[in-house]
Amino acid sequence: MANSLIGRDMAVDLGTANTLVYVRGKGVLVDEPSVVAMNSQTHEILAVGHEAKRMIGRTPDGITAIRPLKDGVIADLDATEEMLRHFIQQVHKRRYFAKPRMIICVPSGVTAVEQRAVKEAGYQAGGRRVYIIEEPMAAAIGAGLPVHKHTGNMVVDVGGGTTEVAVISLGGLVTTLSVRTAGDELDQAIVAWMKKEHSLMLGERTAEEIKMTLGSAFPLPQERQAEVRGRDMVSGLPRTVTVSSPEIRKALEEQLHAIVDAVRTTLDQTPPELAGDIMDRGIVLTGGGALLLGLDERIRHETGMPVHIARDPLTSVALGAGKCVEEFEALQQVLVSDHRR
Repeated sequence: MANSLIGRDMAVDLGTANTLVYVRGKGVLVDEPSVVAMNSQTHEILAVGHEAKRMIGRTPDGITAIRPLKDGVIADLDATEEMLRHFIQQVHKRRYFAKPRMIICVPSGVTAVEQRAVKEAGYQAGGRRVYIIEEPMAAAIGAGLPVHKHTGNMVVDVGGGTTEVAVISLGGLVTTLSVRTAGDELDQAIVAWMKKEHSLMLGERTAEEIKMTLGSAFPLPQERQAEVRGRDMVSGLPRTVTVSSPEIRKALEEQLHAIVDAVRTTLDQTPPELAGDIMDRGIVLTGGGALLLGLDERIRHETGMPVHIARDPLTSVALGAGKCVEEFEALQQVLVSDHRR
């Protein structure tokens, strides 16, 4: 009995692209796309997560597949609550029992209103107490950085909706920058490029696949190419074109520049003592964007700092927040303090 009580605290990495749920004592149990498919008339939820993501760009009239978070922030509160509730139920089969303590991650630049929306979603989805942690902090803890020491740690978390750059020391964020150029923007850039250069219309899922297979941020030792299928904008018929990795790199140039720029700006605002530490220890790259080929090389090339990719970049935010659940007393100070007390 006591066991089931302990195991119910959880941490949620509520991301624009994916939502991960970490359950105390069990690890990451849910890792699904942040997508909800609903009936457009009755607003009844038909599918959540993987099931709903498969529907994007393929739905008939009565169904819409939406992503309730945009740019790391809640765009549709009801859908977010439903999605959270769904994921929590997946973890807790015995519904009446579960009133978990929850830690939810938010981007570092969010306003008080946006923060309140996240908390509200947590309470509505059945949280007993909802705490908030900023993503770069969670990412740093998850990547195993010594956040409580007095050395400077720099983390660059390229997610779906936002890129978070932060310098952390003594258990707090010293300088942070959150820019809304991240994975989604890269997909959009590919769509726009294919439209402009090849007059080919692509769906967002195809664009994401191209990014994963051909996308790169720095010249590769072996450049690649692949065939891309889309709809010809002139004839309206399906057509295939061959694109190469250098071309896709050109397509992503502006967005990559914005990400590197955010890193530069943050370094620029970092106190000299900490900048020295970062020179020694390097920058840690996490989030889905860390998987983009050559992004580490690119940042190394443009800042002159050593860059390391976190061991499991997709889950570092969830693991970091999860660590706060496991060692709640010890790590409570890194959570965002509640203004309501």
